[in-house]
Amino acid sequence: MSRRGDQPVVGAAPGADDGLLLPRPPGVLRRFWARHPRFTDALVAGIALLLSLPAATFRSGFPTQPTPAQVWFAVVLVVLACVALLLRRTRPLLVFAACVLPAVVLPPSLVPVTHLLPAFALYAVAAYRSARACWIAFGVASAAFALSTGAAVITAPAEVSLLVTTLVSGVVAMLVGGLLGTNVGNRRRYLQALIDRSRQLLVERDQQAQLAAAAERTRIAREMHDIVSHNLTVVVALAEGATATPDPERARAATQQIADTARGALAEMRAMLGVLRDPDARPGALLAPLESATVADAVEAAQRAGFPVVLHTEGALDDVPADIRLATTRIVQESLTNAMRHAALATLIDARVVVGRTAVDISVTNDGVASGVAGAEPGSRGGYGIPGLRERAAHVGGTLEAGPADGRRWTVSAQLPLPLPATAPEEREP
Repeated sequence: MSRRGDQPVVGAAPGADDGLLLPRPPGVLRRFWARHPRFTDALVAGIALLLSLPAATFRSGFPTQPTPAQVWFAVVLVVLACVALLLRRTRPLLVFAACVLPAVVLPPSLVPVTHLLPAFALYAVAAYRSARACWIAFGVASAAFALSTGAAVITAPAEVSLLVTTLVSGVVAMLVGGLLGTNVGNRRRYLQALIDRSRQLLVERDQQAQLAAAAERTRIAREMHDIVSHNLTVVVALAEGATATPDPERARAATQQIADTARGALAEMRAMLGVLRDPDARPGALLAPLESATVADAVEAAQRAGFPVVLHTEGALDDVPADIRLATTRIVQESLTNAMRHAALATLIDARVVVGRTAVDISVTNDGVASGVAGAEPGSRGGYGIPGLRERAAHVGGTLEAGPADGRRWTVSAQLPLPLPATAPEEREP
């Protein structure tokens, strides 16, 4: 049992209610009963015993009085039924059956001794089982009382009025106990349902936070991969070219381009870190400024590294939403990076970006797949390039496919849907 604000929560693991901030039950007595359920059950059983036993010593109005043996038998049954009340929380139906039994088997003159016991037991059925079980038990017990009374009327017709009065008083006592128990039980079950729902919402909140954190880590990792991978690939290609050329001027130009590429990568990294550190940045904000990364810049960097890249564009890419524009740039950039890494002997790398009315179509094709170089095909080695591109396309609702085409080419094609333009409302006719 764990507690939060002096309110016991049965069956909860330690720390399960952290964050619920449950208020304490109102009243000193309620908190005492909640903290001491066994004492409460013992007190209820004692009260039932004290209210029931004295009735066995009173002379009832029945002409036929019970014998001493019958009185002692009734006392034993009442004591056993009161002992059974100690189990009213865990076995309410069994306790109810034990409390109803004396009223059925005892002679009519001793039945009033057991009137209160079924009421106590029916209260427990309603409070700790369900309202439906309470009224089913009430109906069964009432039928049993009626049958017992009917049998007594047959054997003693002169006592019919006393028997009917005894039957009505027993049924009314059970009815009162059932109504009280239903009210208390429904309230308890409603509060427990609210607490369980609050716990579930806390768990879902934590799960959503974990999923959001994982998605953000993936987004940051994807952005860093695109920045680092592309720029380092360009730097490596330029460095290899500067090392291989005997011309000092060309080597100097290559090293200058290496410096420019590195500075551009640093600028993108600073911009990304600035967004991550900005407390006012909205969730899902772009991690790179659009002016620092464009399709033309990616193509120009690959061309400076000595790769035969040709860019074909249709439509105005500047008019599309920012997230789709950045996704387009990163897809072209990463596709060129894969071509530079895995298709070094390609004679043509064709990059196409077509901005249509409903989507942006992207394709990057190179003819260096079957160049005879080991591991020439992009994606033949394990990496995060192509999976990252698929994730980036899916993030904006698009699709991406990558694979060999015509045996000698490798194609990366993507389609990024554009949001539908808002239609102006039609003018009303006068």
